Amino acid sequence: MSQPEDLTAVHRRIDELVQRVADLERTVGRLNEAVPAAPSRPAPKDRPEVVTIPDAPYNAALWTDSDDEGLGLRDRRAP
Repeated sequence: MSQPEDLTAVHRRIDELVQRVADLERTVGRLNEAVPAAPSRPAPKDRPEVVTIPDAPYNAALWTDSDDEGLGLRDRRAP
């Protein structure tokens, strides 16, 4: 195909696309009119309790006898 023929084909496809989008918008508009509006959902009454995390450092005793994840035991070399 030559360039003018390609441009004509592209313009034709764009026109078809615009027409189909307009048809779709009309169909959606009719469907929205036919379907009753769904009732709005009430706000949740039970909200989870907010937990405040202190900025103070953790107690070092919490980490005794723990392994460094992915590095192996503390007294051994990493793989």
